Amino acid sequence: MAQRVPGTTSMGSLSRAVVVAALVAPAMGFVTRPALRTIHRRAAQPLSMVSTPDKTSASPANIDSDSPAGMAGDSWHPGSWRDYRCEQLPEYPDKSAVEEVEAELRKCAPLTFAGEMRELQAQLAEAQKGNGFLLMGGDCAESFDEFSTDHIRDTMRVILQMALVITYGSGQPVIKIGRMAGQFAKPRSSPTEKVTMEDGSVVDLPSYKGDNINLDIPTAEARIPNPALMLRAYHQCAQTLNILRAFVGGGYADLSRLQEWNLDFVKKSPSGSKYRMLSNKIEEAMRFIRAIGIDTSSGPFKTTSFYTAHECLLLQYEQALTREDSTTVRPDSTGPGNYYGCSANMLWIGERTRQLDCGHLQYVRGLKNPLGVKISNKCENDELIELLDIINPDNIPGRVTLIIRMGNENIRDHLPRLVKAVEDAGKNVLWISDPVHGNTITAANGKKTRPVARIMDEINGFFEVHQELGTHPGGVHLEMTGEKVTECTGGTIDEVTEDGLLEKYMTHCDPRLNGEQALEIAFQIAEKFRAQEGLQDLCSTDDDEGCAW
Repeated sequence: MAQRVPGTTSMGSLSRAVVVAALVAPAMGFVTRPALRTIHRRAAQPLSMVSTPDKTSASPANIDSDSPAGMAGDSWHPGSWRDYRCEQLPEYPDKSAVEEVEAELRKCAPLTFAGEMRELQAQLAEAQKGNGFLLMGGDCAESFDEFSTDHIRDTMRVILQMALVITYGSGQPVIKIGRMAGQFAKPRSSPTEKVTMEDGSVVDLPSYKGDNINLDIPTAEARIPNPALMLRAYHQCAQTLNILRAFVGGGYADLSRLQEWNLDFVKKSPSGSKYRMLSNKIEEAMRFIRAIGIDTSSGPFKTTSFYTAHECLLLQYEQALTREDSTTVRPDSTGPGNYYGCSANMLWIGERTRQLDCGHLQYVRGLKNPLGVKISNKCENDELIELLDIINPDNIPGRVTLIIRMGNENIRDHLPRLVKAVEDAGKNVLWISDPVHGNTITAANGKKTRPVARIMDEINGFFEVHQELGTHPGGVHLEMTGEKVTECTGGTIDEVTEDGLLEKYMTHCDPRLNGEQALEIAFQIAEKFRAQEGLQDLCSTDDDEGCAW
């Protein structure tokens, strides 16, 4: 595992290139290839290595009143959540149809495997120590209509491009996770929403909750929750993962190719911009690597690790894809093995479903997956510590990632108290920033949007707080796409104005950063790390005229 390289203001271009030559390949995941290795190993083993719990897993839980928040004690099983109140779950009119779909999903192959989750958790544990950065990105909500190989490829490409830039700037491994292959369901603040029809009339309809629950079609019938959509979503997830794994192992992540794509991006920036300066430094490092005889176009430099994650919202689907890892079953059969949610490598709980007495926490606390939790400025210190006691009572490193979503106006006021509380309690967590959800506004034309300037300001605040407290700013979580959409305003390259929002506003839910806006943010994160390491500013005192982002 590559280690964090201390910064020094006297480091020259050549020495920086030497550092990158030794660091960039393992940091980008081009040596160990854990996820790909797991795929090859599992391909030679029967699927029974991860077995399906039988239907009795939904039996009532034995509640231990002495456990945190009244959660079930050692009697946890994948169906324990059914004994708790649950927010945001759909009301299916046909219960027997739901049971049939769940039974069918229990017969399906797992989408992810226990070995992948263990390797991801090990990488997250290193990031908690300051030896890594987590980059999560993808659609606000996946849809059936937008599914295509090109769409998946383009989003993955931008994430890989961002990872290369951040790796260079931070001198740290970048863990890459896509909001893909499962990010369908969306929590909604109201059970109904107003929909404008083609004739201009406005009607109240049940809220659209994601393509695996109901459909984004303006009819009452389409908005009825349909359990069959869970099966359709599963099969699309399987295709998405096949595509991702093919790209990961097929040379799409070649370092030279990634840098070529980044050069295409910076050509659009003004001469002398920081984008060009930082890209030039990366190019110099790449030339040095090739000059000393390292072939970046073959072997381990062509592959990388890429994981998937989504919000754990539709518990019927998640339980049906829960599997017991048979390699951890006790030989004397005195107890069950470890359970994994095999719909994704990582699952996270949202701000609306993280209540301490909620079934969503009850479900994930018994899984061995790495877990994420969205945290806003509304979270109290004691509440956060109790939440961590519930989902990580053994304080296992790498298990919990706290995804901070506060808005640029709140981050500097509220994040310090939470960080101090967690540090004082000695809890192991990875702190990452979700700078998009707290910065959603409504434009004059009625479209929801997110100004890039606010998003970057929240990231800056996130870094400032951690630098002041001496803790590690461990990652960023973005709603983004590789496509050239016009959903978030701002950006310095092909700026999107409010009037321009309508040009290509395609989201099924919330506004997403386009590929160029996401890359701009990656370049600025890289420069934040360079500044923290004490490296010289990209704009020197001699030639800083016109030097800006």
